[in-house]
Amino acid sequence: MYQRFVCLGLTFASLVGCALAPNASAQDETVNVLLQTSEGDILLELNKTKAPKTVDNFLKYVEDDFYKGTVFHRVIKNFMIQGGGLGPDLKKKLTRSPIRNEASNGLSNKTYTIAMARTGDPHSATAQFFINVSDRNPSFLDRANAADGWGYAVFGKVIDGFETVEKIKAVPTQVARTPEGFPMEDVPVEPVTILGTKVVKQDKLTK
Repeated sequence: MYQRFVCLGLTFASLVGCALAPNASAQDETVNVLLQTSEGDILLELNKTKAPKTVDNFLKYVEDDFYKGTVFHRVIKNFMIQGGGLGPDLKKKLTRSPIRNEASNGLSNKTYTIAMARTGDPHSATAQFFINVSDRNPSFLDRANAADGWGYAVFGKVIDGFETVEKIKAVPTQVARTPEGFPMEDVPVEPVTILGTKVVKQDKLTK
């Protein structure tokens, strides 16, 4: 089953104000990853202190060049942009074993944070991720507010390339068909492809 991480009964009209948790501190150990896409670059800061297992898992996929050629297959303008697991044909790539949910780490699903996508099983996240594009998201994605009692694990945030995120969230979408013939909603009309990923050392960062 393709990963979809919002309860079917949830509607946007039900979203209310949210309590935000701190997303990093000066003492946190971080790693920077450059996400190169067909719409531009996105620079991520991953929080190894608060989400060690999730960051290690993500970095393994980066090191293996797993994300190259995958697409942002689910884009909802006032919600999130999701990718990292399917090709342009919407065929799902083989992944490593799922990781344990780290959503209790105090990081909140607010705008421009990155979190792991999963199925209804709290501990089913593998490679797919999403970038939040709405500050309403903590009201139902954070562990404290999640209907399933778990929530979705944030493991970093965008620190540059905000305009790329904005471009991706605004692309036209459609209902497309998976290789198995099932309909999939919110798929970009023109594929938004991940061209590559790489770890960027702190001393290489430029403003």
